[in-house]
Amino acid sequence: MKNQEIAQIFYAIADILEIQNVQWKPVAYRKAARALEALSEPIEDIYTEKGIKGLEKLPAIGKNLAEKIIQYIETGKIKSYEKLKKKLPKGFPELMEIQGLGPKKVKKLYKKLGIKNIKDLEKAAKKHKIKELETFKEKSEENILKGIELHKEKQDRMLLGKALPQAREIINELKTIKGVQRIEYAGSLRRMKETIGDIDLLVTTKNAKPVMNYFTSMDSVKRILAKGETKSAIILKTGIQVDLRVLKPDEFGAALQYFTGSKDHNIKLRNIAIKKGYKLSEYGLFSKKNNRKVAGKTENEIYRKLGMQYIEPEMRENTGEIEAAIKKKLPKLVTLKDIKGDLHMHTKASDGTTTIQEIAKACKQRNYEYCCITEHTKSLKIANGINEKKLEKQIKEIKKLNKKINGIKILTGIEVDILKDGSLDLNDKTLKKLDIVIASVHSNFKMEKKEMTKRLIKAMSNENVDILGHPTGRMIGMREAYKFDIDQIFQAAKDTNTALEINSQPKRMDLNGYMIKKAKEYKLKFVISTDAHNISRLSYMELGIAMARKGWCQKKDILNTLPLKKLMKQLK
Repeated sequence: MKNQEIAQIFYAIADILEIQNVQWKPVAYRKAARALEALSEPIEDIYTEKGIKGLEKLPAIGKNLAEKIIQYIETGKIKSYEKLKKKLPKGFPELMEIQGLGPKKVKKLYKKLGIKNIKDLEKAAKKHKIKELETFKEKSEENILKGIELHKEKQDRMLLGKALPQAREIINELKTIKGVQRIEYAGSLRRMKETIGDIDLLVTTKNAKPVMNYFTSMDSVKRILAKGETKSAIILKTGIQVDLRVLKPDEFGAALQYFTGSKDHNIKLRNIAIKKGYKLSEYGLFSKKNNRKVAGKTENEIYRKLGMQYIEPEMRENTGEIEAAIKKKLPKLVTLKDIKGDLHMHTKASDGTTTIQEIAKACKQRNYEYCCITEHTKSLKIANGINEKKLEKQIKEIKKLNKKINGIKILTGIEVDILKDGSLDLNDKTLKKLDIVIASVHSNFKMEKKEMTKRLIKAMSNENVDILGHPTGRMIGMREAYKFDIDQIFQAAKDTNTALEINSQPKRMDLNGYMIKKAKEYKLKFVISTDAHNISRLSYMELGIAMARKGWCQKKDILNTLPLKKLMKQLK
């Protein structure tokens, strides 16, 4: 699946063009990159089946970009990108991944201080050379050093939203090999952590050799780290490591439990096994008396033999799940099938790539009962935010479409900006006309904790605000969460009947499992939304579900599992 590889190249081209002061093209490349990232189907399959015309029908992909995609599929390179790269120092793409550094600032740092890579940047920041430059301040140096630390962490791990499709693609390939019986991914990926260190795959087969041969010779392989009879390891072209282990059928469940983790969960489970007269390992659950295997074929039989309920992988973090399983009090977690609609999405009216009609029809295909259009508002100029007049026009358009499209209700909504003082970017008169109002922070992230807390509480106190969007503002590996008093915010959400969003964008995953679980202590309600900017991103819902499950959410905790009439009664 070359989607991620081509997306990364398009992002890099956009950055280089911006450094060269090229107009409009960087925006087009970034839109195309986002569309490719969100695509669930391999881009090479679309090309094989439908040719260039099939590529041109994808969101944000025109003839020119389609030709570049074909070039990469057929040759593994894009000529224009190779030429562009030669015009800049090698470390520039990496520099632009640092929080707060865009192409223009990177260009200035290079011209004024000769900074070509992250090593140069870190040295200059520590020696306080950057604050002397125009547009840079002392705080900039602090933020740059923080950004470098975040980048280092990011280098070691991959976003769940990128790792998951890669794992599934490899599994689908390996399933085609004769003799493969069972195959699953394990590790932090199976626990649906926001970021993944590497991908662990477990397989049962009577003949391991053809499986290992195929695995180590796939087109997506960049380097082979190890190749053996029962274990092989590779590095993909996307940079992620994948380990494959071949197991016997009667030990598959034990190995799946062991390699899924977490480490703390496993240690506690092994201690319980010891107390009950057993020994638990990756090969099975054994009686200490005679070393006879009593369980191991499935995870379920291991948990059952230890006197507890089956524990879903997302919960296995040693945060009380084992105690609850022993008492038979584990919650029945929310599933993707429970979702009845998506309440956060953008169209061409702001910074999306599809029309209202297209996105509504795509939601209908997912068997949703409703969906809500929520553009950005006027203060967010970079996202082409809309004003009151444009929103009024969109409300009328949605009313017309609801008469035209059967089987799904399109709700009117907005993602209104929370301004620095906590007021909202649109007037109350206009907001009152909408079905759903999401309020989100998109600026002034570095406010003091006390001020940010006041800002969020003021926004939630507005009678029109139904949902607090991506509540912590974090961007994984790029921007830290802004500071606020968690308890005050959760109490205010309860007092004002404001739901908290679980934003499913791979770079956000906001709220995360820990925050969700804490919010549940306040008996708060959540919505799981994709924040989709094109049709393919509707698939992100699965990632939001994963976060909800990590936070122990049940169907009753999530507002958009409700039928439309009940949903509207729950909102302000």
